[in-house]
Amino acid sequence: MVKEYSELQSIQLKAGSSFVRPVQVFPERVRLSDPALNVMTDLSKVSLVTTRAKTSMDKANAKMIRYGVRMLLVLDDNEQLAGLLTATDVLGEKPMRFLQNMGGTHDDIMVRDIMSTLRELNAMRMADVQQARVGDIVVSLKKVHRQHALVVTENADGQQVVSGLFSITQIARQLGAQLQSFELARTFDEIEKAISHA
Repeated sequence: MVKEYSELQSIQLKAGSSFVRPVQVFPERVRLSDPALNVMTDLSKVSLVTTRAKTSMDKANAKMIRYGVRMLLVLDDNEQLAGLLTATDVLGEKPMRFLQNMGGTHDDIMVRDIMSTLRELNAMRMADVQQARVGDIVVSLKKVHRQHALVVTENADGQQVVSGLFSITQIARQLGAQLQSFELARTFDEIEKAISHA
């Protein structure tokens, strides 16, 4: 039976070889009345970049820059979600406050010292998101003064599983807002300007 099959020719991998990374294609333009799923990063289609809670803040920031993202999921030693680290966490007041309270140097700051922990995060249910519109997500993010929102489903054991993500920067881009700054208040202002001109 094996005789009817042929061996495939092998080739040597070259230095610098890469691999395919999934990419989700978003609609270029959306309206507030469009389905929220049009602006949600779907984790069944694209992988988020992660870091460890015990990683240095500088290494995590370098990773964000390397991958062109402004948020990392933070994992604990058991590969469970521990929190989120955003560019705002790294570039804002949190590192300075940590040093004022704990002492040390900038190099001593770990992701766990400045990340948003699970206790500080709210998530949206996928069932609600599936019925929501883009405008509902914008209002929800603005109300909690957050740039990102996680979307969860529950598995058969009742465990919450992060299955999606909203980013106000991504939403603003798709709404046609001109973003010069990643400051949250300005992002919401730009969204409102883009909406009023639409």
